[in-house]
Amino acid sequence: MAGDEAMAEEQAVPSDGQDIRPGELLVPEETYLTSGVHIGTQQKSASMRRFVHKVRFDGLHVLDIRETDRRIRHAARFLSQFPAEKILVVSQRQYGQKPVRIFAKTVGAVSFAERFVPGCLTNPTLAEYFEPKVLFVTDPATDQQALSEAVSIGIPVVGLCDVNNETRNVDLVIPANNKGRVALATVYWLLAREVLRARAGGAEIEYPLSIEDFQAAL
Repeated sequence: MAGDEAMAEEQAVPSDGQDIRPGELLVPEETYLTSGVHIGTQQKSASMRRFVHKVRFDGLHVLDIRETDRRIRHAARFLSQFPAEKILVVSQRQYGQKPVRIFAKTVGAVSFAERFVPGCLTNPTLAEYFEPKVLFVTDPATDQQALSEAVSIGIPVVGLCDVNNETRNVDLVIPANNKGRVALATVYWLLAREVLRARAGGAEIEYPLSIEDFQAAL
């Protein structure tokens, strides 16, 4: 695992819903469902089995929305503990690049969208060299280079993980569809809002952005 602090946070994430009252989600359940945040892949990794709610008639695995919601809360609180300028969020997935940029701009983080230059986190001679305190990956598979470098320098990793992802180097897993355009916009929109709320001590904040603001173009 990439960081002891994040490991403790991951272990502290409850799995029985004890921190969420019945029916209490960050957004109406319909918002999650219509955006496809819960729709996974047909392939399933052993490490993601615990997050699967059911298998659809077409073989697609459906993620547990309440677990996704719970972990968005925990990830937001965890990320809010770091200096904003030391949070690095990355995405090589096309539909993740705009959400990543808007998220980073909203919370003051740094984003590496599109191509991640090898050595950005490990080679001080590179112009792109950066020393983050925590890494957020959109997909542990497509963002493997950034993930590997984060592990090598010992910083914690938060990641959006679909049903087919391997999670062994992700310290705090957010189970979610990390391939869909609207799904990614929804998750990053929520995370940005919840990070700002966490920094404000949980108070309600003015948050004028919409899910559409985070959506990549077709």
